[in-house]
Amino acid sequence: MKLYCLSNDPNKPCHVLTFKEITLMLDCGLSMQSVLRFLPLSFVPLNRLQNLPNWMPADSSEPDIEGELKENCDRIFVDSPPEFCPPLDKLIDFSQVDVILISNYMCMMALPFITEGTGFEGRIYATEPTLQIGRLLLEEVVVYIEQCPKANFATQWKNLLHKLPYPLSDSFKPKSWKQIYNMANVNASLSRIQMVGYNEKIDVYGALKVIPASSGYCLGSSNWVITSDHEKIVYLSGSSTLTTHPRPMDHNALKNADVLIMTDLTQTPISNPDSMLGVLCVVVGLTLRGGGNVLIPCYPTGVIYDLFECLSIKMSELGVSNCPMFFVSPVADMSLAYSNILAEWLSSVKQNKVYLPDEPFPHAMLVKNSRLKFCKHIYSEGFSTDFQEPCIVFCGHPSLRFGDAVQFIEMWGNNPRNCIIFTEPDFDYIEALAPYQPLQMKVAHCAIDTSLNFTQANKLIKDLKPTTLVVPECYTQPPTTAQNLTELVIENSPDRTLIPYKWGEVINLPLKRKQGQLFIENNIAQNLKPVEVKPGVNLSTITGNLNVKDNVHNVEEITERQMQCNVKYEFGNVNITDFLQKLAKEGVTDAKVESSGSGVMIHLQHEDALIQIDDNSTHILCSNESLRVKLRLILMQCIKKF
Repeated sequence: MKLYCLSNDPNKPCHVLTFKEITLMLDCGLSMQSVLRFLPLSFVPLNRLQNLPNWMPADSSEPDIEGELKENCDRIFVDSPPEFCPPLDKLIDFSQVDVILISNYMCMMALPFITEGTGFEGRIYATEPTLQIGRLLLEEVVVYIEQCPKANFATQWKNLLHKLPYPLSDSFKPKSWKQIYNMANVNASLSRIQMVGYNEKIDVYGALKVIPASSGYCLGSSNWVITSDHEKIVYLSGSSTLTTHPRPMDHNALKNADVLIMTDLTQTPISNPDSMLGVLCVVVGLTLRGGGNVLIPCYPTGVIYDLFECLSIKMSELGVSNCPMFFVSPVADMSLAYSNILAEWLSSVKQNKVYLPDEPFPHAMLVKNSRLKFCKHIYSEGFSTDFQEPCIVFCGHPSLRFGDAVQFIEMWGNNPRNCIIFTEPDFDYIEALAPYQPLQMKVAHCAIDTSLNFTQANKLIKDLKPTTLVVPECYTQPPTTAQNLTELVIENSPDRTLIPYKWGEVINLPLKRKQGQLFIENNIAQNLKPVEVKPGVNLSTITGNLNVKDNVHNVEEITERQMQCNVKYEFGNVNITDFLQKLAKEGVTDAKVESSGSGVMIHLQHEDALIQIDDNSTHILCSNESLRVKLRLILMQCIKKF
């Protein structure tokens, strides 16, 4: 079994697991840290951004870079549409991926990069909320960027990283960054997804069973249990043991795994979500009572539902309930609607409200009472009529590089009575605000991350008792922001094997097939005559046709005609020299032999065929069926028989 790490961000994971000749992709998260290197996009031209001075390296002999970089308050930004860092495509051919398992809607933002234009023909599994809410997140990003087109694309700066100041010089493989996909690619990739329910057993080509189990992180979020006849692998991503609106985490399904792959732990290890929520409510109350406005850049789903509930209660207590809340997003209406109809994916408390009947979330009542108003954009019809200050505005994007948040910062940024509150942990708020400096409005950092912290994760691991634990290497050492807190790591233990990994690595996991399941027809089974060769061990010869289809092995009775033939049993390794000589006799003279790990690969270039020969298996990859059969017959002639 091998594990490939394709993402440089453990909170936007993308892994590939190869086992029993099946290639599984575990999540397809998209790192958006790269967008912080770019200037914000605005659908209304902002003179301040347009008038920023150009920046050139000290060695000004690079005319091609002129106009690509702008300077603001000693920080350098790329003046171009933002680019994203997709999962690494050098380690694995995406067309060879058989199945993609998606844990939650935050871990599918790279899906169009993987499925479209790559030859991918596999299956994709996700729960209904993951599909429907993931669609909203993908659509929102595409709309935000496409509504602010730029004529020029900056590329030359990527060739001069060594001459650029920090943080541009620290950009992570910028030549692999990509422009955002379009809605056609989004719709095509999402149409491939097959919806599944919690604890539903899904057959993967007869070789494996995969089961989604509730992870408690967000609506429809899952941990995945992957089993064969004798092995169990658990993929744990984006999980929470806190009591919020999603269905609670299912622990029992994850116990006693041979391999536990754990990722996507909290991004705020030294902060408590409850205390951050309390601080947020206090800051909002003080700002509103002082006549200021509150801007909360956020995603259009997730913790925002809890913020609506908590803030509405706190505002009533503080006597500022007359201040409206605005939710501005291209998908705001769909987000609010979906959250109220996905009852089966909610906690029992929220579910019970549905059957009263009552809305599971209070934001439905807030909308009816006009305390919460939503629209697609700030230029949408009716927004200017409803808009009043002071107020709270929830809008995207948390990176502050595109979306309606750009306009609100420009509108409110020069008033110290206003406040911007960061609740999403995905982006460094200082980096996010850099192109807007100098800024007069107050700034509060109240990042709320309900994912497992290290204490919870270590406790969970002890309860689950895996044989082997696989985690990102960064989880085995304290965070860079708190080097002295040595408890903020995943603990090692003599009870299990701990294997760390990092971006771009291929890890061999200590799980090898020792046993397999074989089905024998009744007539053959009745004629078996086992002989005890040592205490507890019996052997018997068996004669029949071995039929393998979708990884199901059946021994079938041989026909009378076959009985009359002299049955031969093959064993041993393929004689490569003999095989090449026989190919030459058949006119195949362009065979190219390469060693590959435990075997060899033989490429027949003219015939467009590939033969993989390992210690325990042989594969003939050829689209021409008659040629494939011919190659098989030649191959069988090069194996010893008795």
